[in-house]
Amino acid sequence: MENLVIKRVGIVLRPSTPELKEMFFKAKAIFERKGIEVIIDSQSGSMIGVLGRQFNEMCENIDILVTIGGDGTLISTVRRSHSYNIPVLAIHAGKLGFLADISISELDHFMDLLQKGEYRIDRRAMLEAIITTEKGDNRIVAFNDIIMTRPSISKMVHFETLVDDKPFNTYHGDGVIISTPTGSTAYNLAAGGPVIFPLSQVFVLTPISPHSLTQRPVVLPGHFNIEIRTPDKAALVIVDGQDIYEFCESDKIKIQFADESAQLIHRKEFNYFDVLKEKLSWGN
Repeated sequence: MENLVIKRVGIVLRPSTPELKEMFFKAKAIFERKGIEVIIDSQSGSMIGVLGRQFNEMCENIDILVTIGGDGTLISTVRRSHSYNIPVLAIHAGKLGFLADISISELDHFMDLLQKGEYRIDRRAMLEAIITTEKGDNRIVAFNDIIMTRPSISKMVHFETLVDDKPFNTYHGDGVIISTPTGSTAYNLAAGGPVIFPLSQVFVLTPISPHSLTQRPVVLPGHFNIEIRTPDKAALVIVDGQDIYEFCESDKIKIQFADESAQLIHRKEFNYFDVLKEKLSWGN
């Protein structure tokens, strides 16, 4: 693997957490001691009283992104920076995450290893979707999942799905989850879907509270595309639990793997199964 040459890093902090100011300055000092310039995005900067740069401008001038927060901060940052194809290092600001696995106390040593080439980059598949409405097309990207669900608790939804333009299944119930391997341990898991190794090139369709016992999660190869329509009722599209779009009867959504994967920087010895066992309390 070609070594990363890191001259500038861009830092993003978890929103609405001004107490991360001290952690930011610790990270900044570590990077600068190693000859690396630090830029903070303007929203994070304004939260802690530091001058920052607009996110897109920052992404154009850095070698890696660093998030300080949790998995949600990483997911949001990966989605926002997707078109720039920048590797991301996640520092957790509390408990170990599925994705944010480096603590601030480990950062100094890890940066020494990184500069020696002793690290790895995991490429995690992302979803790209086009929502087609009467007003035009809307492109979205997702790191964990795209959820098609009912607009209110009193209504059931009906989704027709096609795989590679061929009729596949009809779902009646609370909705359906289209999940990446990384997202398989999120809502997909809670809905009874399988855990998928995160570097796999597959995605999962998992029905949410289906009104038929024959409806089961399905694992599909990543080169397929999925089209979903709702012929008789409106619905909602929820992207990574962060963005919500209204979905009307005449709309359709096409979902496939994005051309570019997310690039997550990890320690060489990072073990996904160790994290999985700890987070899910397996073997206790």
